[in-house]
Amino acid sequence: MTELSRGANAPLSGGTVRIAVAGARPGAVDLMAFQLTGDRVVRDDADFVFFNQPASPEGAVRLVDGATLTLDLAAVPPAVQTVAVTVALDDGQTGSLATVSGLAVAITDGTSTLTAPASGLTTERAAVLVEVYRRGEAWKVRSVSAGWAQGLAALVREHGVSVDDEPAASAPPAAPAPVVSPSPAAAAPPAVDGPRSVPGEERLSLVKRQALDLRKKEVHKVLLTKGAAQERARIVLVIDKTGSMYEEFQSRLVHRVVERMVPVAIQLDDDGSLEAYLYAVKFAKLPDLHVADLEEWQETYLHLNGKHGGIDYKKIGGYNDEIPILTEVMSSVDARAGKPTLVLFFTDGGFAKKKAITKLMSGASSLPIFWQFVGIGRNDYGLLTSLDEMEGRVVDNVGFFALDDIDRVDDAELYRRLLGEFPDWLRAARTAGILR
Repeated sequence: MTELSRGANAPLSGGTVRIAVAGARPGAVDLMAFQLTGDRVVRDDADFVFFNQPASPEGAVRLVDGATLTLDLAAVPPAVQTVAVTVALDDGQTGSLATVSGLAVAITDGTSTLTAPASGLTTERAAVLVEVYRRGEAWKVRSVSAGWAQGLAALVREHGVSVDDEPAASAPPAAPAPVVSPSPAAAAPPAVDGPRSVPGEERLSLVKRQALDLRKKEVHKVLLTKGAAQERARIVLVIDKTGSMYEEFQSRLVHRVVERMVPVAIQLDDDGSLEAYLYAVKFAKLPDLHVADLEEWQETYLHLNGKHGGIDYKKIGGYNDEIPILTEVMSSVDARAGKPTLVLFFTDGGFAKKKAITKLMSGASSLPIFWQFVGIGRNDYGLLTSLDEMEGRVVDNVGFFALDDIDRVDDAELYRRLLGEFPDWLRAARTAGILR
């Protein structure tokens, strides 16, 4: 059984899929589904499947009972691009979905089962748990876990279902606020900026924007705590493409890593983009990744073999030599400009040229680059652990931590570890005259 973390996706066979929602109970936590067009709205109200309308017009989506749906993917109309599987608290229930014990989705596709536990929910009373969507001629499922504190009415309106206007709830009139004359000598405290946004986010679906916003908040929280919320830096992503990374690419763990790095770029980079490289014996510089192009970029470039996006992956090689990629990143930095560069370097280890790499990284300590290495392959990382402790450098310019099960680490912990040392390096680099 494979577990999909929030934001992760997996392929489906395209036949009949059974979707069971643990925690759904008619009259308490109601299960519903929406057939959506490419504009992410229903064609009409008949595409809304719920207890009073338990099947879509053609019968492709059926509510079997209060906790189970079936999807005949072959029968889904061509105009429907996505089936959103959702839940909402009944109006008579207090609290939010975060208090529903064991809320999760099990997707049975033939003989295999995927699970998608609800995660990250706080005040939401209605939420999309998973989406089943077309990818070309195939079907995939994505774990979403994003929703609306306003509940069912907000959920159905968002997906284009017409609902009757609700009368405003009566409430006692609020007491008038006291009038306080401002003191001319008193100045209002400066407002603390919230998470940044960049052009392109508006092109995402509401669900994707909500997931992105949650991650941006976690990144911003770390930077704010470390006194670096206003910093700007060039963000470079380096991904190990050696043969030992086969499982990480096959399971799409690398895809999920990239998705979780996008909010870091949005908060720190001037235009919110990620510069990206794949490396093995040689390296390939990929087109910059912008938030609106994430899925297309991942599908085009995150591969171990073949030719993709004009790049011959065989020429990059199948085993690792870090010297070329480290040298490339160092040479791309203009030390005179004084702009910081944060390198997010994901690898399963195996650095063989220990003396040469140690010398290179020691020399790089005079450059405006901080190297954050992250181990993701359950290997013996060897040199990486000692790079974090080298002596004789101008400043400590390297961080390392192993994150062998990144899908089980929540966003708050991931970003705390990923960005914990970077603000300290910024201060040290300015003191040493490396940065202005």
